[in-house]
Amino acid sequence: MISLKRYLDSSSPELARVENECQDTFAAALDVYGSALLEMGNCSLDACPGLGDALKHSLTQLTAELSPAIASGDLAANGQKAREQLLGWGRDAARHYQGKAREVKEILLTMAQAAESVGTRDRRYASQISAVTERLQAIASLEDLSEIRASIDKSAAELKTSIERMTEEGAVVLNDLKQQVESYHAKLEEAEKSASRDALTGASSRLYVEGQIEKRIECGTAFCVAIVDIDGFKKVNDAHGHLIGDELLKQFAGELRSACRSNDIIGRWGGDEFILLFDSTLEEAEAQTERLRKWVCGNYEVAGKDGPLKLRIDASIGLAAHAAGQEMKDLLAQADTAMYEQKNAAHAKTPDQRRTLT
Repeated sequence: MISLKRYLDSSSPELARVENECQDTFAAALDVYGSALLEMGNCSLDACPGLGDALKHSLTQLTAELSPAIASGDLAANGQKAREQLLGWGRDAARHYQGKAREVKEILLTMAQAAESVGTRDRRYASQISAVTERLQAIASLEDLSEIRASIDKSAAELKTSIERMTEEGAVVLNDLKQQVESYHAKLEEAEKSASRDALTGASSRLYVEGQIEKRIECGTAFCVAIVDIDGFKKVNDAHGHLIGDELLKQFAGELRSACRSNDIIGRWGGDEFILLFDSTLEEAEAQTERLRKWVCGNYEVAGKDGPLKLRIDASIGLAAHAAGQEMKDLLAQADTAMYEQKNAAHAKTPDQRRTLT
């Protein structure tokens, strides 16, 4: 009879293989889960820019908690937090767009009420003008000139009064309508402005930049795009927390704005990536990106819990010029590839040159 120990010894290689496969599967599933969380955060920015940044920040934090060594209880708690974050964001987004829908409904209702008011007024004065017309027609049967003249004077006076009142009331109605429409127009402009801006950095939103790229493609104008990635930004978040990382992103965006020209478009592409849109030739854009690199790369100071933190920031920039007939996705992929090529070349050249914290 084979002993239990001998059986276990003989099957241990197989058990080890199965265990390794399970670990690999778990790690892969964990990676997919983390990627899904990050992508949901990015999509939330597109779906509702005003509320998406907070969700993206929360999901990024949950992704940072994931590792192959995570306990099953912690993983379940992580999933529950993600579910709560998504449900909360869904409710907030629904309320946000319901509010916008109510504003549009109010505009339409105001315009309908104004139209109804004008219609009622017109019907009222139409009946008065009709009565005047009937009296004028009755003049034809009069023989006394004095009666004819008196009737005409009275009818003309009533007609003038009706027209003057109609003009005055119309002006009041139209002025009221104008004021209400201007008020709602201002609200909608504010909403559009909010949607076109990244809530954290104040740079243009990804959707806005994509819209500007599409416009230039349709017009056939020459332009270039550059994708800017902060090197080693994850280390800053891991070492000092996301609040410090957020403050660094704000400062970096501010430096980009200072270095760019007034007609350049600066957008936050997502995470620690920014996108720049230049209405220029490739040669001009290359000179501009080189100037930007010297301006934005260097030492930054951020207020930390225990005092100011000095951080060293470098960035990789991938530039691409739009070619005739090229679609936006291919142009962006070209710029993204150029950015990663530059990043990899820099790492291969000087592995510890890209220090992000001192």
